[in-house]
Amino acid sequence: MVTKQFKGSPDDADVRRADSLGREIFSDVANKWALLIIEALGEDTLRFGELRDEIEGISHKMLTQNLRMLERNGLVERTVHPVVPPRVEYTLTEPGQALRVTIDGLCDWTHRYIGHIDAARNRFAGGPAQAS
Repeated sequence: MVTKQFKGSPDDADVRRADSLGREIFSDVANKWALLIIEALGEDTLRFGELRDEIEGISHKMLTQNLRMLERNGLVERTVHPVVPPRVEYTLTEPGQALRVTIDGLCDWTHRYIGHIDAARNRFAGGPAQAS
């Protein structure tokens, strides 16, 4: 596997800098809908409606906007089949699959610590703390 390296300034990849390309990319992919779309696609190729059905609560507009953003960033590939009516499918690219590994880790972390976080929220709100 060959990974393309960024040839610009190291400052462009620094997510801590307000003017960096890295922060722009980070901002794009670090939103709940993008994360959920990447998780839903997984190893699959899905149509728009199938994706919408997989992600409870996402609106047509949010799904469209996030799919376009993910496609623009090269994380999702959109394939339009020349049939009537047009059939459009979405799949993760190699960089999208690599990001999915990180998202899977975040999902695992959430499952592991959800009880702890729920108890902390209850303590913070002054409610009863649950055992973690």
